[in-house]
Amino acid sequence: MDAEELLEKYAAGERKFHNQNLRGVDLTSANLSGIDLTGADLTGVDLNDVNLSQANLKSANLTRASLKGANLRELRDSSSLNFSWADLSGADLSKANITYSNFNNANFNNANLSEAQLNGANFSNANLDNANLSKAQLDGANFSNAYLDNANLRDATLQVTNFTEASLIDANLARTNLKNADFTDTNLTDCDLSQATNLTNVTIKNTNFQGSKIRGVNLSHKDLSGINLANADLGAANLNSVNFQKANLQGTNLEKADLQKTDLMKANLNGANLRKADLTGANIYGATFKNADLTGAIMPDGEVYQTSTDLDFGKPETPLANQPKEINIMTRKVIRTDKAPAPVGPYNQAILASGQMLFVAGQIAIDPRLGDVVYTEDVVKQTEQVMKNIEAILTEAGATFADVVKTGVFLADMNDFAAVNAVYAKYFSEDTAPARACVEVSRLPKNVLVEIDCIAVIGG
Repeated sequence: MDAEELLEKYAAGERKFHNQNLRGVDLTSANLSGIDLTGADLTGVDLNDVNLSQANLKSANLTRASLKGANLRELRDSSSLNFSWADLSGADLSKANITYSNFNNANFNNANLSEAQLNGANFSNANLDNANLSKAQLDGANFSNAYLDNANLRDATLQVTNFTEASLIDANLARTNLKNADFTDTNLTDCDLSQATNLTNVTIKNTNFQGSKIRGVNLSHKDLSGINLANADLGAANLNSVNFQKANLQGTNLEKADLQKTDLMKANLNGANLRKADLTGANIYGATFKNADLTGAIMPDGEVYQTSTDLDFGKPETPLANQPKEINIMTRKVIRTDKAPAPVGPYNQAILASGQMLFVAGQIAIDPRLGDVVYTEDVVKQTEQVMKNIEAILTEAGATFADVVKTGVFLADMNDFAAVNAVYAKYFSEDTAPARACVEVSRLPKNVLVEIDCIAVIGG
């Protein structure tokens, strides 16, 4: 069927054109409101500025079709249609029912898809820059590698939606439902996620949140280690127990945020706003706070911070005259690893204290895989096991034997000193070996022959 025949029949009142072959026809600016093109082949057709409002396009094929400025408002039951590689720039698809359709590599630049039903749709590699998807239903949609810069998705439902490697720079996702959405390798620079819900169930890996607005959201217990949140707005956010290890929080707004029990180990908080934030129980070992504003913040030890000053925890500097006095905050972290024997009493394997100090409990020749003493009569083998246990604990805390500054060696028999020392010397060279004390004792736990403890200074 050619364009002329279609238009004549449409003008005569015919509306059903099921499974028609209309490949390559030119229907520019035609008025086809309410037409039924179920299963029709419209590959490569020219539909620029056409009126297809309330049309039925179910299972129609519009691959590589041109629909620039087309009116597709309120499409009826048009699921499973194929718009791959089609040009829909500036088109109006508001309130259209086009679930489970294929928009792979399609161009929706400046298109209007507000309130459209798009559940299960495939937008992979599509261009949706500046598109309006506000209040759209997009549950289970696939936006992998899509471009959504400056797109408006406010109030949209995005449950189980895939945004892997998508670009959403300056996009508006405020008040969206993001339950189980996947933002792996997604660029959310300057994106507005304020009041978005169900973020605790979102997959966030290598995601760029730089400059994004995430005010008041709940991200408690999320693993955000190494994430880029520089200059982001997390004011009043629930960040309880979040893992921010090595995260970039430079210039980030965390005013009144809940950071209780948050792990900020080695995070960059230079220039961050932490006014009235709650850091109770947080781990700030190795974090930097240069030019950060902590006025009124509750610090890890429960003390309220009263004045604003540059802080650099773990990297003390000599204060210059007339500078505000630096406040040293004692932090304490328990170190545990299953690669060393579990404690058998009211103690821990090691304690990491602020100031980069690591205190390792006395280790004996227990093999953590067996949970029992090995080589009960061989002091050399016991010493080797002890050193392996110490090494496992040092590694868990981010340290090595080179960081050890003091050891204590306890022997059941001082006649074993030479044998123990020969093993010990494999781990410490004479020119940099730590200070050491070695004593004979009347008895050691589990009747072992040797026990060794140590103190390390990490990064010293």
